[in-house]
Amino acid sequence: MFTRILLMTIFVTEVTAQFVKPVGDALQDKAYLGGALLSLVGYVLYDTVKDLAASLRLPARAQVASRELGSFVSEAFRARTVEIRFLGYTGETLYNELYHRLEELLDDPGPTRHVSVRVLIPDFGQPMIVPSRVAEDGVTPVDDPDYRKRLELKCQEYDQTLSGIAERLTTAGRVTAECEYRLYPGIPRDKICIFNREQVLHGLYDVAARTVQRSSDPEFYDPKGYRTDLNVWSREGSEDSKTVVATWNKHLDDLWNLAARPYWRQRRAA
Repeated sequence: MFTRILLMTIFVTEVTAQFVKPVGDALQDKAYLGGALLSLVGYVLYDTVKDLAASLRLPARAQVASRELGSFVSEAFRARTVEIRFLGYTGETLYNELYHRLEELLDDPGPTRHVSVRVLIPDFGQPMIVPSRVAEDGVTPVDDPDYRKRLELKCQEYDQTLSGIAERLTTAGRVTAECEYRLYPGIPRDKICIFNREQVLHGLYDVAARTVQRSSDPEFYDPKGYRTDLNVWSREGSEDSKTVVATWNKHLDDLWNLAARPYWRQRRAA
């Protein structure tokens, strides 16, 4: 706005100087009209460029697909202190991104000096309606201990792999790192990712999604995390967005403090 006013003032002054002699004498400029025209052109160009820049400015994205988590992980690892928090099903989508990024730190840590990863997953040791087997009536969920055990073993493998890389990083001395899984009671309903306490991604699993492992197997209620769309909030957004980020940070901190360690972690501690 100031630039517009300045350019228009120069234009009006130079036009006046062209036709009002006292003003022209005061400015002592022989090229009033040319300068005025240049000022007018500058004003028009400034206005046009500003409008063009505004039209090209990309709006903040309100929603992303789970398959886009990699870009958020990469951005988080540009910080000196990296904090990643997750609550969801098995964390497989996030695990794949974290595995490769942590491995890269072994060769080139860049600016990163500390990494903290906390993953909250359901307690697969308890009876559940999701995941579960679909009954013969095609609707009723039936708890399936064997299916739950398969998911639990998968999460155990993820936890041990990530924590193993974290130990190697810490031993090397250039980066201190910690990665840990804990358990929350209930079904996998929410998928939440928090990056460096600044960005929150939240979506809802399709709890009615079904899968068949083999053609001879029954159907299972089994949410697919990679199909989950995630809403995005940032501390750099509106006041409402900042409030949402603060609320989710506190919520996951509280859940983490209340969550139980899985049995494989308890054995290690003993």
